[in-house]
Amino acid sequence: MSDEHLIDYEAKLEALIGAPLDIVKAKVVSALDDPMRKFVASSPLAFVSTIDAQGRADISPKGDPAGFTWIDDKGNLIIPERPGNKLTFGFRNILRDNRIGLIFVVPGMRETLRVKGTATLRKDPDMLEQFQVNNKPALMYTYVEVEECFFHCGKAMIRSNLWKPEKWGERGESLMVRQISAAMGGDAQLEKVLEEEIEKNYKNELY
Repeated sequence: MSDEHLIDYEAKLEALIGAPLDIVKAKVVSALDDPMRKFVASSPLAFVSTIDAQGRADISPKGDPAGFTWIDDKGNLIIPERPGNKLTFGFRNILRDNRIGLIFVVPGMRETLRVKGTATLRKDPDMLEQFQVNNKPALMYTYVEVEECFFHCGKAMIRSNLWKPEKWGERGESLMVRQISAAMGGDAQLEKVLEEEIEKNYKNELY
């Protein structure tokens, strides 16, 4: 790629994209306001970004019934953890570097909510019980001290047709199953076994 096509400093970026309007910059605040709190209370899904030991960005989805993320009396976030794949990349990252970023999503809403802050991992048993689903307490929770937050405009959701089922197409085979099988040197038979095991896990071990 020719250097003339490389965007390598901010002046080039602004010349291409433009500078944000004052009204847009004003939406970035340091604490969750009432509309943001309502959005979090309606959200069943968040994407959590952390930084690994090599300084690379990592991201993980967290989902539960709407309102699964709580906001305490200080305006900070409490995110419960459920059984997963046990890789715990994001949690290990937080132990090394506590900076965190989140995007909250609400089905049918075009806008998303972005939050930045610092995180700690906690296991207060009273809190874990309060976060129970299907009579099973949370395993632990992430406590996020909010430092910056703002609503992101809905253009990405509009362009992606995410909330339009008629645009989704049919659900096909699990590409994750295919990838795992290939990594294990497997064949169609292994794919079938993996598919069955994953479906069993989804059914019996969500909580």
